[in-house]
Amino acid sequence: MIGLVEITSVSVVQPEQIDPEDARRAGFGSLDSLLTFLAGRLDGDIYRIGIRHAGPDPRLRLREQDELAPAELAGVVAELRRIDDQAQRGPWVLPVLRAILRRPAVRAPDLAAELGWPTDAFKRQVRRLKELGLTESLGTGYRISPRGHVVLAAYDAVSRPGR
Repeated sequence: MIGLVEITSVSVVQPEQIDPEDARRAGFGSLDSLLTFLAGRLDGDIYRIGIRHAGPDPRLRLREQDELAPAELAGVVAELRRIDDQAQRGPWVLPVLRAILRRPAVRAPDLAAELGWPTDAFKRQVRRLKELGLTESLGTGYRISPRGHVVLAAYDAVSRPGR
């Protein structure tokens, strides 16, 4: 994972303005291969986009936090309740977290099928949990982060019937 990137520039370019270094930076082996690729695309502009590394991904440090101040923990739980309350398909946070907890490193399509969801909808929801530092992506599948374990226990406790 490279961390955060910053877009530093965006400009429209003509094919003749593209040089071999542009092709290399775009991941092509040669200028000819880039130009061939571009020639096969639909009509439209070609953009040169400048990017730079803007620092480490803050989610990396966030997900390692396994000691949360009571106010911070309450804030995350409140956010999860808000997410569940606004969900069109009904509450989903606990089922998704529990599925990942039960089956770490399992492919997203398999977890989605277990929940009866389309894969793209499942992945979108996992990304929301990742933004809160609760999950982390693996080469295949996901796992609950140390922070996620703490938050899951707290959210599970307040979500049980009778509480």
